[in-house]
Amino acid sequence: MKKYLFLLSVVAFMGLSIQSCENNTKSNKVDSSKMYEQVGQVSPPEAEQIATTMEMHGDTRVDDYYWMKLSDEQKESETPDSVTQKVVNYLEAENAYTEKMMEHLEPFQEKLFEEIKGRIKETDMSVPYKDNGYFYLTRYEEGQEYPIYARKKGSLEADEEIMLNVNDLAKGFEYYNVAGRSVSSNNEILAYGVDNVSRRIYSIYFKNLKTGEMLSDEIPNTTGGVVWANDNRTVFYSQKDDALRSYKIFRHTLGTDASQDTEIFHEEDETYGAFVYKTKSKDYVVIGSYSTLSQEYRFVDANNPLGEFTIFQPRERGLEYSIAHLDEKWFIRTNKDEAKNFKIMSTPVASTSKDNWKDVIAHRDDVLVEGIDLFKNYMVLSERIEGISKVRIMPEEGDSYYVDFGEAASSTRTAVNMDFDTDILRLGYTSMTTPRSTYDYNMKTEESVLLKRQEVVGGYDPALYRSERIMVPVRDGAKVPVSIVYKKDTKLDGEAPCLLYGYGSYGNSLDPYFSSVRLSLLNRGFVYAIAHIRGGEEMGRHWYEDGKLLNKKNTFNDFVDCGEYLVSNNYSAKDGLFAMGGSAGGLLMGAVINQAPEMWKGVVAAVPFVDVVTTMLDETIPLTTGEYDEWGNPNEKEYYDYIKSYSPYDNIEKKDYPAMLVTTGYFDSQVQYWEPAKWVAKLREYKTDTIPLLLKTNMSAGHGGASGRFQRFKEVAEEYSFLLDLAGKSELPKG
Repeated sequence: MKKYLFLLSVVAFMGLSIQSCENNTKSNKVDSSKMYEQVGQVSPPEAEQIATTMEMHGDTRVDDYYWMKLSDEQKESETPDSVTQKVVNYLEAENAYTEKMMEHLEPFQEKLFEEIKGRIKETDMSVPYKDNGYFYLTRYEEGQEYPIYARKKGSLEADEEIMLNVNDLAKGFEYYNVAGRSVSSNNEILAYGVDNVSRRIYSIYFKNLKTGEMLSDEIPNTTGGVVWANDNRTVFYSQKDDALRSYKIFRHTLGTDASQDTEIFHEEDETYGAFVYKTKSKDYVVIGSYSTLSQEYRFVDANNPLGEFTIFQPRERGLEYSIAHLDEKWFIRTNKDEAKNFKIMSTPVASTSKDNWKDVIAHRDDVLVEGIDLFKNYMVLSERIEGISKVRIMPEEGDSYYVDFGEAASSTRTAVNMDFDTDILRLGYTSMTTPRSTYDYNMKTEESVLLKRQEVVGGYDPALYRSERIMVPVRDGAKVPVSIVYKKDTKLDGEAPCLLYGYGSYGNSLDPYFSSVRLSLLNRGFVYAIAHIRGGEEMGRHWYEDGKLLNKKNTFNDFVDCGEYLVSNNYSAKDGLFAMGGSAGGLLMGAVINQAPEMWKGVVAAVPFVDVVTTMLDETIPLTTGEYDEWGNPNEKEYYDYIKSYSPYDNIEKKDYPAMLVTTGYFDSQVQYWEPAKWVAKLREYKTDTIPLLLKTNMSAGHGGASGRFQRFKEVAEEYSFLLDLAGKSELPKG
């Protein structure tokens, strides 16, 4: 069918006509993209095939593109070897091909970028929050790509003190990211992390906020943040191993060389990571160890940073917990006693073993407890009920209640709440039609004050848009929530194009949220939908467990079934359904184009995790060993066979595939560039259609794409122009 459609578009372009005898033939209006014509005129790169044979459990796989894998040393070398140069040449050839294929879209793409950028208030400021006598804020200035971090002492009327102007720091760098900002207890020293290669490996620096001078201390190879002890001279930080696993916690004293830092904790189990934080009470420094199915914590008095850490509760496989401190108690969010959706327990500070934990909030089968915020007179729970995130207020005296802003497809979250002794709760709220909003909510009077709502420059009227939340029945009887938004004048008559977005892994829940960027699609007649498929945790812990390990295919089936529902119920044209996902959502894209390639008019797969078997067998690759509880360990035959049965790279077949734009970053530390590069090369080898297949590699960025406030929107504009062109909606206004 797709070959036939390609012929239709070429014939139409030549001024001839063909009349189809098939009643269900797709309208060629959505095949008017010049990309279809370009396929026959511009030759894609041909990747060299060098067979690499891999055997496991009596099964033999041959990978003709394994040679594309480079080590970090090869990528970062100033004098690349021949293999490195060959890989770089191939990626650049793919970039050149993509540029040529989308050359006709450059004016439209630039229009989209300016349109998206134009909705964002360039001179803008976050809502300040108070901590330890200062109001902290982030602001942006017109024409600047990066934030300015500042504070005011005592009141918002005080003079502004600029802590960091990242625009100045980022000069001369293609990529620059500041993370982990943390101020000492005496408010005098700022610590912050810098990554300028997009590998999420940060060097930590220190700045004297009284004098403006930089300290000589520099700590390399960290996760980006520090935790201050209460003596204002001792900090704790985490370090990464060669696989970028956070595995060691060190103690550093200001004024000493980082090579002399003391190792406090070493997480030797490669399936665990380690981190460090300070309790909201500021009484304790806590080291956490985490895996998919188990956590362990140890703590020390923040006033005695040289003391020994005490284990809170030794790790047990299957026992998950997190801890928060208030007065003489620890509060624990845990799945203890088969509390699948988690519950809240407490224990005295001096008796932290699980044998002493007592129920505070009982487990509920229909409510997922996601988090807890503690105040002197209130406990605040972040919960998820029927897929929607809600905030529950529990006063010390009186009945509990939920904060309700009146929209079904919405998200309510607690924000930065540093004070214990207050009635005011800082909240964040958004929906598919309501821009991100920040409220101060009085927990005593139940009154809210809107502090800020994201401004959409040029005007935005939510009354012009409609959002829906539907429950889609899927093949095994489950019902999957789908959040939908579209412009009210877009008719749901089976003619509109629709973009379906999904993720469905790691228990990460996708909330209904507003996007001013998305308006560029909605205003051109697109319906936008988010499928809250299994593998996320939207409907409770079982939703996650039903989409992982040996249930992973539910994730893919859910997405396909949601797409079919949108078409059959006229939310999408049959020839106008598009799909998008990134990272593990890119795996989703790879799986669904193998399963149902005919469904999708076009697909955007961002930094896609598609070579699952090979990656999960390579323990040197970041994130591998710590993810056996997510995907399964392919060193075991049962998991090897199951993973191989859906791994996108291993299941490419000789058949037609939809139009695709695949993106990656050369320095990506989470999904290495060679996965999408190999995938595209193999798809080119196997696919039997003449449909556009494009690979775009950002040669200076990693998993998160370009840095800078606006630069990343150039990538979005490229993706949107690809989709809109395929939908026949990429024409610039005439005149």
